[in-house]
Amino acid sequence: MGKQYAREPAVAKNSAKAKASDLRTHFKNTYEVARAIKGQTLAQALKYMQDVLQHKRCVPFTRFNGGVGRTGQAKEFGRSQGRWPEKSVRIVLSLLQNLAANAQVKNLSNEKLIINHVQVNRAQKGRRRTYRAHGRINPFLSSNAHIEIWAAQKR
Repeated sequence: MGKQYAREPAVAKNSAKAKASDLRTHFKNTYEVARAIKGQTLAQALKYMQDVLQHKRCVPFTRFNGGVGRTGQAKEFGRSQGRWPEKSVRIVLSLLQNLAANAQVKNLSNEKLIINHVQVNRAQKGRRRTYRAHGRINPFLSSNAHIEIWAAQKR
């Protein structure tokens, strides 16, 4: 049985999909990165991810933006808050490269593929322990994420 997606593209032969589960990366950062690439072509999204890694462009933070610093690079998106979440960007970039490889198998062009669906869900929390004063032990949880992306060709 194949992977289950939340939504399926209207025309399967003109689209490519990629998915990853239980990723050890912050859910909130990954959500903002995924939101930034939705609606772009695959080629634009790959270039954008490279620019974010080189700190030439930022990822605008729109929803989970409490305590996020301001940067002039966010003006491009009509915002004032932005960051460069490196680990989330690297994971989304690897997923986009996987999507490009899946598209190449179907003979689809990166310039014509538009990212129509990007979904980031919270995964099961990773549980560790932290040792405190007076012999106490507290939980030390990580907020992991699931990501799924599909892109369809322009009509």
